Amino acid sequence: MKFPGVCAFNLGVFSLSTLALSLAYLLYHLENSDPGPLPISSMSQDINNLREVYKTLNKSCFILGASGETGKVLLKDIVQSQLFAKVTLIGRRKLTFEDATYENVVQEIVEFEKLDEYAAAFQGHDVGFCCLGTTRAKSGAEGFFRVDHDYVLKSAQLAKAGGCTHFNLESSKGADKNSSILYTKTKGQVEAEIEELDFDRYSIFRPGVLMCDREESRPMEWMARKFLTPVAYMFPTAITTPVSVLVKAMMTNVVLPADKKMELFQNKHIHELSKLGETKAK
Repeated sequence: MKFPGVCAFNLGVFSLSTLALSLAYLLYHLENSDPGPLPISSMSQDINNLREVYKTLNKSCFILGASGETGKVLLKDIVQSQLFAKVTLIGRRKLTFEDATYENVVQEIVEFEKLDEYAAAFQGHDVGFCCLGTTRAKSGAEGFFRVDHDYVLKSAQLAKAGGCTHFNLESSKGADKNSSILYTKTKGQVEAEIEELDFDRYSIFRPGVLMCDREESRPMEWMARKFLTPVAYMFPTAITTPVSVLVKAMMTNVVLPADKKMELFQNKHIHELSKLGETKAK
């Protein structure tokens, strides 16, 4: 005698098991795939000494996107580390800080649609950090491209003209100018176009899905983070990147000597750089 309900149940269990095994295999492959060596000159340098030497250079920096999740953490680390003699935020609105440690942070308010009129805001900075970005869900396809491509590229152009020598770009895993997907194609395009500006040093960071608790309510991202939390625990470098890890990688890299103009840090590189900063800081 056949029991259709039992057969259907068993088939469903088999399908879920197959899907789970396939997903686990994919994550294992991503976790253990080799992105190549870190694009930096030496892993044996004492990070603490390099930080102290860097401070004596009295460099200045600016941050684009300081109100975003990455930018907020980056600003906090920069202020606390005192790596830079001057820190400037460039954004569309003034940010308020209760902590007195932020009192010397300079803020330049600009209209991104008229950036050419605010060229002075980009002058006199040695290092630039670009964490600017939006989402297609929030701004639509045209709005997303305008922010993540047009605003970012124009900011880089003004920074180069203003004397910036080291430009740091927060991009995304999978960025590819030849992609058929708007998000990854836009990220890849702006990466390539900024490279053509020929900065003395250009560092691209391609993190995975950023793990953070956003103040802004994004239900789909909240659900994704809940799903990805155990994935990040089992396969930390496969597809996820905690914001704190990305920022630590940026802060570590900025004091390291570079042996080439363009540095591309894939997700696994970002995790390795972050660990380098932790181990050498002890």
